Amino acid sequence: MFRPKLPTMPQPTGLVTSPTVVEPTSITPGNPAPPPAPTAPAPSRPTIQVTPGTALALVGGGTAVVLVVGAVLVSMLLAVAITGVSVALVAVVLRLLVNDMHKGR
Repeated sequence: MFRPKLPTMPQPTGLVTSPTVVEPTSITPGNPAPPPAPTAPAPSRPTIQVTPGTALALVGGGTAVVLVVGAVLVSMLLAVAITGVSVALVAVVLRLLVNDMHKGR
């Protein structure tokens, strides 16, 4: 009763083909390909030179982005916390009202 019953593997039905034999073939060497012609190197991209002014601008921009994203995340967390507290207060008030109705006051 508690032993699993394994299904039997069904036998294939329909047209059964015999396996084909693959015969090895010989490899004939061909003429070697000539080496590719040298091409001119692509012009290198200009390097970016960071001056103290651009470094200061990058640091200032990064700081501004971090502050804005942090303020948005903190405000979202605060909104969730306020919503949770208000829902909890409503639940307490409703519970008190239901208890008063059952006591017959």
